[in-house]
Amino acid sequence: MRLFDRFQLDGKVAIITGGAGLLGVKHAEAIAEAGGSPVLWDINEKAVTQCAGRIANEYEVRCSGMTVDVTNPDSIKNGLRRTLSQLQRVDILINNAANDPKVNRGQHFAWSRLENFTIDLWQKDLSVGLTGSFLCSQIIGGYMAQNKGGVILNIASDLGLIAPDQRIYRQKHLKEEEQPVKPVTYSVIKHGVIGLTKYLATYWADKNVRVNSISIGGVYAGQPEEFVEKLTKLIPLGRMAEQDEYKAAILFLVSAASSYMTGSNLVMDGGRTCW
Repeated sequence: MRLFDRFQLDGKVAIITGGAGLLGVKHAEAIAEAGGSPVLWDINEKAVTQCAGRIANEYEVRCSGMTVDVTNPDSIKNGLRRTLSQLQRVDILINNAANDPKVNRGQHFAWSRLENFTIDLWQKDLSVGLTGSFLCSQIIGGYMAQNKGGVILNIASDLGLIAPDQRIYRQKHLKEEEQPVKPVTYSVIKHGVIGLTKYLATYWADKNVRVNSISIGGVYAGQPEEFVEKLTKLIPLGRMAEQDEYKAAILFLVSAASSYMTGSNLVMDGGRTCW
């Protein structure tokens, strides 16, 4: 196989959870650009339908949008059945769905502080970002293990390797007990996703199911200038990522280009975790 042929996904079907989100759409575009058929799963029916339609038209590939709740095993099983009915196969799973509450807007975020963080919020966040990744891997990965293999890619974060630097969220006008922080769940989930990656990679190695993760850095999406300035001071490259910058890495990790790679976590964070 020629080098560039290894990046092609012709005939491959990829399920992307959280497919209507900012990065979920970009992951789907990467699949489509390589000739694959993305299947976007999201709980937002209107958004996922619109995103799938745009990708299908723009890239001239088969692209489906399905309403699936990744916290519900029956919903996942139904989504898999629908995908197989439409496209007859699943080759790739990208576990992207996650709650990511923004803590850099508004006035009061005392709820985000560890002392105030409720068990309800903890369970809701973990049910999507970690349990959802487990359930999708269990159900779809189980299908792959029985059907000649496949690829699972878990979307982690630089905060799956380091703790959040809470100083970048501080707001001058707030008292200490009201200062916003990145919630504890985000970092815990992303650390857990990397652990899940290693477990699954060794568990299904003999079934030809490769499992890797990617720890991405912050993506610029119109955040307040003060926040961006604080964050970029922590990044050796001196900037946040552009929204399209992870697409090549995603394609590498889900294609034959990374055929001898499993159980690994690719760090792509502008160098932040080097400091």
